[in-house]
Amino acid sequence: MKNFSNVFVVDDDLVFHFIMKKLFAKTNINVKTSYFFNGNEAINNLKSNIDHENSVPDLILLDINMPVCDGWQFLDEFKKLKQFLKKEIMVYLVSSSNDVSDLNKSKEYENEIQQYYNKPMTIESFQNIFAA
Repeated sequence: MKNFSNVFVVDDDLVFHFIMKKLFAKTNINVKTSYFFNGNEAINNLKSNIDHENSVPDLILLDINMPVCDGWQFLDEFKKLKQFLKKEIMVYLVSSSNDVSDLNKSKEYENEIQQYYNKPMTIESFQNIFAA
């Protein structure tokens, strides 16, 4: 099992937040989890905690389509911030979009994104993220 202790879930969908909470509970994965409704909230949190390694996530589960600041805008900002972070953060895209253009665009962020998962998030996909 990967050693994640702090996870950000960045998605504007309350139902997805609920599902993620259930998946954490069902799989007995005990991590500190923070939920954000758009990329701007998550980026601002990263910026304000950049010098506090324990407050920065090990893992970000990121949606693409969100108001205010979508997943692509988040990744553009994250790219700029990465060099200042004191630890590596793994980012997984989790989106309801199965649009080929989104899949292709995700390849432009191959240094930022670990993998692209389609919603709904299954227990198998969830466990794969946390597997060794």
